[in-house]
Amino acid sequence: MAVTILGFSAGVWGLLMAVSPMLQIRQMWRRRSSEDVSLGYFAVLLPGFAIWVAYGSVRSDWALIVPNVVALLVGVTTVAVATHLRSRARGADPAGTHP
Repeated sequence: MAVTILGFSAGVWGLLMAVSPMLQIRQMWRRRSSEDVSLGYFAVLLPGFAIWVAYGSVRSDWALIVPNVVALLVGVTTVAVATHLRSRARGADPAGTHP
């Protein structure tokens, strides 16, 4: 019983953690800039999420699978938005002086 409750709690909290980068996405869209976002950070996180999804799949553990699939999707979306905004910023700065 305690394992089930703990697993459910971990899954729910994992979902909250998984969607939290959406706050960063909102901030990027609002500012129309992604210069404060570390893509290296996501380069470390995204493979980790994929590994947890694989591990959860092997164990048939939905408390691992669902939050990590959501985290992987939100993380990929965050990277896509950041990359898009950076490419737009470079296109708007033909002199190439924007970092």
